[in-house]
Amino acid sequence: METMNSAEKKIARAIADIPLVPSPFAEIAASCGLTGAGILQTSRELLQKGIMRRFGAVLHHSKAGFTKNALVVWSVQPSQTEKAGKIFASFSFISHCYERKPAFQNKYNLFTMLHTKDDNIAVIIDFLAEAINNRNFLILESLEEYKKTSPEYFND
Repeated sequence: METMNSAEKKIARAIADIPLVPSPFAEIAASCGLTGAGILQTSRELLQKGIMRRFGAVLHHSKAGFTKNALVVWSVQPSQTEKAGKIFASFSFISHCYERKPAFQNKYNLFTMLHTKDDNIAVIIDFLAEAINNRNFLILESLEEYKKTSPEYFND
């Protein structure tokens, strides 16, 4: 597995929270002792190596109008998990899709998080159930958000 050197870690930490200023990469570069081009080149390399998945903005979904969300946990046969996961992953309204050990009630092994503007989230979940031909799920709707932050890496 590829590991990051100390310079890459410093850059990853710096680009995790890009400042809203006219020249953000110049400001980041100054804090890292590099050039803006050096920051961008290292970022490209981290993407190519697969260490960094993507480079983009993170929205607060509720402030962007996506006020309904739910964690839906599915009990899927092991032989069908990969297929179901790929189907779920193809929908833009699903932000997360994970296979987990069946720890939740000892049977739910596929977890999806979906976000929508639609008040009738049940219709979307019914659509998903039909898409994988499986009605063995639980809906865990969010009632209140107490904390939502991005993880902080390399703060040692």
